[in-house]
Amino acid sequence: MALSLADIRSLFQEYGSSLYSGEAVTQLEHALQTASLAEREGASKALIAASLLHDLGHILCLLQAASAQPKLGTDDLHQFYALPFLQSTLPDAVLDPIKLHVDAKRCLCAIDNGYYSTLSPASVQSLRLQGGVFNAADAENFLQRPFAQDALRLRRWDDKAKIPDAATPDLEHFLAIVADVQMAHA
Repeated sequence: MALSLADIRSLFQEYGSSLYSGEAVTQLEHALQTASLAEREGASKALIAASLLHDLGHILCLLQAASAQPKLGTDDLHQFYALPFLQSTLPDAVLDPIKLHVDAKRCLCAIDNGYYSTLSPASVQSLRLQGGVFNAADAENFLQRPFAQDALRLRRWDDKAKIPDAATPDLEHFLAIVADVQMAHA
């Protein structure tokens, strides 16, 4: 079943106030900050939409965890979780950066000597659960993938989007961008 714009709005309204993965911001604050950073850097509408939706899988995993016993100390694979719900309405230019943003962290740790030291403690912990730092061959293979550069940009915005009470445009502003991308894709 595809998530409509109204469904996405409802998910953020109902569950966006939950804390984001051990950080001092909520799911909604993190999504808005990531999208805002993308917009400020002049990213395409598709990449701004990906930035807003990149961690929607965390919210969907929270819903699943309410009906099942969560497994502590495991990777929830959130980067893949929302894709089936979004793929019929959004292009690869949105879906692939979402799908690749976890591997982008693993790649950046391999290719940027200073990157690892910028990660929050929660990101360091999730990096371990997500398979750790890429080796040189894995990093090179990642960099050859379509939308890898967009995923790297998204990852850097993701890492910066953890500031409590940061001023951003509201959810409706970014949902209008998602709607534009959906219309162009239809």
